[in-house]
Amino acid sequence: MSDNSIYRFNIQTLNGEEISLSAYKDKVLLIVNTASQCGFTPQLKELATLKDHFKDMDFEILAFPSNDFGGQEPLEGAAIATFCENAGANYPVFDKIRVRGPYAHPLYQFFANKKENGALKSVPRWNFHKFLVDRSGHVTDFYYPFTKPTSSKIRKKIERLLLAAPSH
Repeated sequence: MSDNSIYRFNIQTLNGEEISLSAYKDKVLLIVNTASQCGFTPQLKELATLKDHFKDMDFEILAFPSNDFGGQEPLEGAAIATFCENAGANYPVFDKIRVRGPYAHPLYQFFANKKENGALKSVPRWNFHKFLVDRSGHVTDFYYPFTKPTSSKIRKKIERLLLAAPSH
């Protein structure tokens, strides 16, 4: 496992259980910071459509609610889970985190540090900023909130990553 993969990070589920991102080893991941009261919130359903598109493949979406932008995620725990289920989320939604600034979750500090991740420097400027991670846990690309999850740009990149073998 290379040092610049996301697999060294632990994340918390909405019920407080801590898991390692290595649980998603050999999968292509789209990691998204979400919010329930944002103009981009309809993307929760679009993410579900994207997940369905790749349903029999090694692809997963990981959603991280965040209240960093305009106070647009006032919900906590079970309320977030209920909201996301009602919005059609068919992918894991994790505990609310910070995604920018000095208190950002270590995963998002990693995304913001090209020296650490070896690929890019990207800090979310709003909700629904998306990071694409290959089967080896390396961040390969990012997409701004206005890029819809179902866009051909994202789908084609996921398809290419799914066809590539993991490079451990």
